Amino acid sequence: MREMYIAIAQFQPKLGEVQANLDRIADIVTHICATQHVHLIVFPELATTGYECGVKFAELAEQIPGFTIEMMGALAEKNATHIAFGMAAKHKVESVVYDAAVLIGTDGAVIGQYHKVHLKPEERPIFRGGFRLPVFETSFGRVGLVLGWDLAFPEAARALAIDGAELVIAPANWETQAIDEWQTYLRARAFENSIFVAGANRIGDEYTYAFGGESAVVGPRGELCAHVGKDDQDRPKEAYTIAKVDLDLVKKYREELQTMQSRQPAVYRAVVRNY
Repeated sequence: MREMYIAIAQFQPKLGEVQANLDRIADIVTHICATQHVHLIVFPELATTGYECGVKFAELAEQIPGFTIEMMGALAEKNATHIAFGMAAKHKVESVVYDAAVLIGTDGAVIGQYHKVHLKPEERPIFRGGFRLPVFETSFGRVGLVLGWDLAFPEAARALAIDGAELVIAPANWETQAIDEWQTYLRARAFENSIFVAGANRIGDEYTYAFGGESAVVGPRGELCAHVGKDDQDRPKEAYTIAKVDLDLVKKYREELQTMQSRQPAVYRAVVRNY
C-alpha cells in the first residue's frame, strides 16, 4: 500500500493583495500540519491574487522562482509537506503572463510548474496559454497538474494518465452557478482514467463572479474520499478537509478494468482535429 494524506483547502483570496493571501495560506498550512501530518496540501487557482485583476495581472505576476516561491518553499520545508497552488506567473518578458500552478516539495524546492492550457474566452486577453501537460515525480507518486476549466476537456486528464499520472491536482476558480459541472468533472476525470483527482476550488465574490467551493478528493472508482461542504446557511465556506488515499489502487483498477489497454488511438483522429 502507498497510503498518503491529501489536504484540500478553500478560502477567499483578497483581490490583488498578494502578501495578505500568502499570510492566510501560511496560517492554513500551519493549522493543518499542527493537526496531523499530511503529504500534500492543495490551494485554489490564482490563490495569491484573486481572479478579477484584469490588466493588473501584469504587475502582480511573478517570476518562478521569486518572492512567492521563496515564501511558499519555506512554508513547505518548515512543515515537511508538499504544497500545490495557483498564481500568476511571468517569464523575463514582462508582458507574457500565465495562469500557473506550482508544486513545491518538502525541501522547499519547486518540483514543477504548469501553465493553464484551456483558457476561458475572458482569460485569453490576459494570459498566454500553455502548451504542455507535464507529469512530475514526487516522493509519493506521479502527479499531473491542471487548472480550473482544463477539467472540462477530457483529453487533458487522459494525456496525464497515459503519461503515468496517478494523481491529478486541480486548483480552480469555479463559479457557484456552474458548481454541478465542477463536481461532475472531478468525478468523471477520476472514473474514466482510474486516477485520484484532488480539486481545490475557491469561495467568495468579486466584481462579477461568485465562486462555489465544493473542493473534493475523488478516487479511481469515482468515490468521494473527502469533501468540503457548505455552512449552516447553505453557503460555500472557508474550510479544509483531509483524505487518506492509497495510490496503489490506481494500478489495481487499471489492471482489472483494462481501460487504458483497450484504447484504440488509430480511431480517435477526430479528437486532434481543429474545430
